[in-house]
Formats: sequence, structure tokens, C-alpha cells
Amino acid sequence: MRSLNPDEQALWGLVTATIRPLSRDIKDVPQNMEKPRETSSNTRPSPLAARRPVPIVQPVRPKPGTTLDGSWDRRLSSGSIEPDRVIDLHGHSLDRAWTAIDRGLDQAIGRGDRVVLLITGHARPGEPPVQRGRIRAAVHDWLAVSRHASKIAVVRGAHRRHGGGGSLYIVLRRH
Repeated sequence: MRSLNPDEQALWGLVTATIRPLSRDIKDVPQNMEKPRETSSNTRPSPLAARRPVPIVQPVRPKPGTTLDGSWDRRLSSGSIEPDRVIDLHGHSLDRAWTAIDRGLDQAIGRGDRVVLLITGHARPGEPPVQRGRIRAAVHDWLAVSRHASKIAVVRGAHRRHGGGGSLYIVLRRH
């Protein structure tokens, strides 16, 4: 992977400045900000270089919501709920996993399913070359930016009976 040149960094800064956080919680602005490139007197400055520094923003994960009532939370935490659909991502690459999630949610929404069990596998901590757990690490961000995000009421960790730490319940909103 190559690094961005200063003009590309400035352009990327403009793009990231247009991003709105998914959460309404106010976050502190990080202190590490991009600085515009210095230009010498014999070169014409880029119009992008004159822009203000742009903060580097970390993705915001939604907090466990208050979108479900207590009975839903009790049923999910006790494992007494039966999923309407299961999406198993074992053996998938990142691209294939994203496609499987998108297609599975599309079918679940089309059928009027309410609870989807997403089997991601357990995250495996460790330094590279450990490459396991990448799907599990990315799934919350994927769901937050997917075309189905507005139809997802909440995402919760699954009960041990349904895979525990290697699975998630996705509760869809009613139509």
C-alpha cells in the first residue's frame, strides 16, 4: 500500500471533513490534525493546501440502544428467542462476508424476519501474522454504514446457546 502524496492528503482531508458521525454524542476533537503542505516561493500553492487542518476522526460505534423494551433484552440475554434467519460467515473472505451480510439482510427484510443470527466466529487477539477475527472486528462498522442500517433496531451479542462471543443477534425493525 502506498502513502498519499501531500496533494492527495489535502484532498482526503476535504472528503473526511464532510463526514457526519453516526452518533449524536459529542466527541472530543483529537489533537493529531493534518497540516497543509508548505510550499516554496517559486511554486504555485495548491488551492487545497490553503484549507484548514482536518481532524482525524475515529469511527463511532452506536451505544447499546434503548430501542428495545426490557422484554426483548431479557429474551435475547436468556437465549430464549429463536432466530428467523441464520447467516454463517465461517470460511468467508472479507469481501464475501460483506456480500453475504448484505444479501442475507436483504432477504430477511423482504420476508419480514425480525431476528437474524449472524455467526462471525470468535475474534482472535494477537499480533500479525494472525489474520483471524477480521470479520468480527469489522462487522459493527459494516452494519452501521450498510444500506440496511435504518432497518436495524439493535445489534446484541448472542447467547452461548447461539454461539456466544462468536455470534450476534441483529433485530430488525417492523415494517
